[in-house]
Amino acid sequence: MQTLLWTLIIIATLGTASYFRMKLMNATIAVAIAMFLGSLFGPVGGIAWLVFLIIAIPLNVESLRKKYLTAPMLDTYKKIMPEMSSTERDAIDAGTVWWDGEIFSGNPNWQALHSIPQARLTAEEREFLDGPVTQVCQMVNDWDITHKDADLTPEVWQFLKDNKFFAMIIKKQYGGLEFSAYAQSRVLQKLSGVSAVLSTTVGVPNSLGPGELLQHYGTKEQQDHYLPRLATGEEIPCFALTGPEAGSDAGSLPDSGIVCKGEWEGKKVIGLRLTFDKRYITLAPVATVVGLAFKMYDPDGLVGDKKDIGITCALLPRDTKGMEIGNRHFPLNVPFQNGPIRGTDIFVPLDYIIGGVEMAGQGWRMLVECLSVGRCITLPSTSAGGAKSIALATGAYARIRRQFKMPVGKMEGVEEMLASIGGNAYLMDAITSLTTKAVDLGEKPSVVSAICKYHLTEKMRELVNNAMDVHGGKGVMLGPNNYLGRGYQGAPIAITVEGANILTRNMMIYGQGAMRSHPFVLKELYAASNEDKEQGLNDFDDAVFGHIGFAISNTFRSIWFSFTGARLAGAPFDDETAGYYRSLQRFSSNLALLSDVSMAVLGGELKRRERISARLGDVLSYIYLASAVLKRYDDQGRLKEDLPLVHWAMQDSLFKLETALIELFENFPSSVLGVVLKGIIMPFGRSYRRPSDKVEHEIASILQSHNGSRSRLGEGQHFGDKDCLMGDLEQTLKDVLASEPVFDKICKAAKERYPFTQLDIIADKGIELGVITEQEAELLKRTEAGRLRTINVDDFDPKELIANTQATKAKRRTKSTEAA
Repeated sequence: MQTLLWTLIIIATLGTASYFRMKLMNATIAVAIAMFLGSLFGPVGGIAWLVFLIIAIPLNVESLRKKYLTAPMLDTYKKIMPEMSSTERDAIDAGTVWWDGEIFSGNPNWQALHSIPQARLTAEEREFLDGPVTQVCQMVNDWDITHKDADLTPEVWQFLKDNKFFAMIIKKQYGGLEFSAYAQSRVLQKLSGVSAVLSTTVGVPNSLGPGELLQHYGTKEQQDHYLPRLATGEEIPCFALTGPEAGSDAGSLPDSGIVCKGEWEGKKVIGLRLTFDKRYITLAPVATVVGLAFKMYDPDGLVGDKKDIGITCALLPRDTKGMEIGNRHFPLNVPFQNGPIRGTDIFVPLDYIIGGVEMAGQGWRMLVECLSVGRCITLPSTSAGGAKSIALATGAYARIRRQFKMPVGKMEGVEEMLASIGGNAYLMDAITSLTTKAVDLGEKPSVVSAICKYHLTEKMRELVNNAMDVHGGKGVMLGPNNYLGRGYQGAPIAITVEGANILTRNMMIYGQGAMRSHPFVLKELYAASNEDKEQGLNDFDDAVFGHIGFAISNTFRSIWFSFTGARLAGAPFDDETAGYYRSLQRFSSNLALLSDVSMAVLGGELKRRERISARLGDVLSYIYLASAVLKRYDDQGRLKEDLPLVHWAMQDSLFKLETALIELFENFPSSVLGVVLKGIIMPFGRSYRRPSDKVEHEIASILQSHNGSRSRLGEGQHFGDKDCLMGDLEQTLKDVLASEPVFDKICKAAKERYPFTQLDIIADKGIELGVITEQEAELLKRTEAGRLRTINVDDFDPKELIANTQATKAKRRTKSTEAA
């Protein structure tokens, strides 16, 4: 019994040292002291000391450790180290490690998170949002854009150019607006609440495209020529990366550029003979300058010794001889300008390469670095903006629409949908605010950008589906008064572009995160590939033993947090959110432990075990999403009226995180190890359940009335005045809320509970009974008119629904002739 007791004391000493991440020598001394006391007062004897010394001496004597431990480990590591392609290496090297590094640390620094300044607009940015952005929102009619014209009007195009909407990222020295990433996000959020075509048209030139690439990598001549023209809208850019054979796997693109001699403007020069076939290129049909990605080859050694130079980016004016642009794709009834670009044996000079010949072969790195920023802004912001507008619209509709003599929003099934809509909208806006602020602070968070792109576009799809369920027939009947239909149709577009979501979740988030954000893995990889053997051994020694200590620490921390429910972990605030901080600290340690176990068990196979990778990525993602929610709550003054939204977003994220853990354990390659890991991390089963009915009822109530929480949820979105579709909906909600007490007064006087319909007739009844004023009667009549506008749907003359353009007729005649 005494032997067991002292064994536990020594293990507890080691565990404590590991928990607090003491240095190796200090931890060794602590264990030695425990053993010394065990020798004095317990059964610790010579054999135990011999085992201790055999372990402790090689670990603490650097020369012995490197010779007998590190060197053999390094040799083994080199043999099992997974092969890494150049595109994978570029992807891993691109961008910076930010809060994702804290998540992988097993001990996130919450003070560091809350010390990040709150994202704010400058006076100039606020003026732009309140001025030109509001004006263009008032100019567009989404039904005309999507159903009649399949484009923005010429007036809107010109307004966007005149007001430099395409130049938000371009520096002022070139005539651009040079807005912050946060301001760009707010602009896109506001635009997306009005029209997805409008937000996409504005978003693409300010995301991955020639403007961004030119500012970072272009030659001075290229910058001076193109950037001022892009700023004024004289040039409209697009970027051609995706093709029939290379979508998300951009590294396999077959498009080529062969270095050769040719004639250009009457002179013999060295240039490129380009052959390419691109599709899904946004703004291609209207672009005047095309960014092109291709693989560059120099078979005759005209520019250097390397024959396979690699992925390269070039800029081609629209009128480049042989380049075919013109036709359009038709993306799911959301007809932003999008189409194919092709060319065969097109000769262009070498100075068309972005950055000149010096940047030849650097195209993939350029694209990945820019994408790590662009993916933080465009799609997450358009998704968040759409979510915010839909949340307010659905809440208003649920209060206005009545069934069974009650607002449909008071039905518990509808409350569940409203809570999901409101909670997700709160979370999505939190993520865009935090992430764009990181970009403004100089970060290029490649792992976080993948998290943002995947989760916000998926949440938009979930949210719009729920909104459709609440609206019922109102949502499925397209027409000028349907504010949901095109968003519902277009949701898969965001899911698909900028890296398909299946790929992003299963390969990119954790694939990059494990390498990029883990404190030791990338150091080990670089040390193992170091051609300087002595330096490589030294670096590997630091990394691998740091990694071992890190893994031991996270094992003990995970056990401690699991068996105590993380109740003794620290939290920066002692309020309703304290438990969330503690849980995230626990899950951070769990993620670090599971990452090390998975990499140790699977090695290079881990990147091919996509579903394992996806579940680990989910854990990483939900810790990030939840961190953003806590940051938003603090930034906005820790307002208790917003707590239902915070609780829903946190509990939903933590529930899904635990679900990912359970699925990981149940499907771990070693079933025995899966059971052991579950016993360490979740010994008592789940800690979190889905958000409660009470919380969901509170969110549903927030969305169906006018209050500070609802206003903050929809902050920055365009609702216009009563002549605008969304403005009319908001005004009708105000009228309904004001009318309800008047209606109740009439029902009480009449001693009958009327349905909340035909309010004009009920108004007359109230006047007749002498219980309401003329002003109140007028309110009821106005409310009835607004109520009917809200619940009614559009209908059409059958001829209106026939695609009857001259081009369509001509095409039909051609097909009929061919058939004959």
